[in-house]
Amino acid sequence: MPQEDVLREIKEAEREAEEIVAEAEEDREERIAEARERADEIREQAREEADAAAQERLDEEREEIEAEREELIEEGEAARAELEEQAAGNRDEVVDHVVDLFEEAVHAQT
Repeated sequence: MPQEDVLREIKEAEREAEEIVAEAEEDREERIAEARERADEIREQAREEADAAAQERLDEEREEIEAEREELIEEGEAARAELEEQAAGNRDEVVDHVVDLFEEAVHAQT
């Protein structure tokens, strides 16, 4: 085989090798881009799921707090009603006591 043919084959082999390397680099870059895109999608999905879970927990906590608030209001109203009832029951005794004190004061002056 003449030297020119050998050089031409070497150059052709180098060109083919460069094409293979260029294709491999292009393929590598595409795969990296796809992997980054997929990673971004996964991160976004995870962020959305975390946000949804946080919102759900927040809603549950709000409901629980509202239930506790309603319970405290009911307890407060019941205690107030009981105090009002006790006060109403003591009213006659207090009036009688005040009248007795008044009468004692009037008798003491006469």
